Formats: sequence, C-alpha cells, structure tokens
Amino acid sequence: MDITVQELKERLDRGDQFVFIDVREPYEFEEFNLGAQLIPLGDIPAKLSDLESHKNEEIVVHCRSGGRSGMAQQLMQQAGFTNVRNLTGGVLAWQDAFKS
Repeated sequence: MDITVQELKERLDRGDQFVFIDVREPYEFEEFNLGAQLIPLGDIPAKLSDLESHKNEEIVVHCRSGGRSGMAQQLMQQAGFTNVRNLTGGVLAWQDAFKS
C-alpha cells in the first residue's frame, strides 16, 4: 500500500500519529529531510526488533524516489508488520509538489 505526497502532507499538517521512517543514507538525510526517523535501508533488518512494538501501527517509509522504501516495505511486511505504506515518488515527488 502506498501513500501520495499530498496525503502525507495532509497527515503531517494534521499531526496524525504514525511511525515515519526515512531509509536513505545519512548524507541524503542531511541535505533534505521530512522529519522522519533515519534508518538506512541496509540497517532495516537489524532494526526490526527495535520496531517490534510498532508492528501493528501505521508505518510510512520513504526514500529518494520510492525504490529503497519499497524494499524496506517488503522486508517489514515479510517480518509481520501489518500496515506499512511507501511514499510514492519519495523525496523527489515531495520537492516537486511542494517547491519552496
């Protein structure tokens, strides 16, 4: 299941509660971030136990364009996480939609 940048912005603006994870690399996060928790894709398998308490909560993952977060979404779903959403188009789509 995916979420669009417009849906995500509305959810963030409303202050909705969900777990928000950025799976890009630290240098990418430093250049531009949406306020998510940074867990690079390569670290996801090792961090699944840390995220266990959120297994049945909504989790939104994002990356630069949607590919790495799609892989993170699959890893998490295979581990039993029930509500993981991927940001369609990632940060690039966000920057395109909300140019500042």
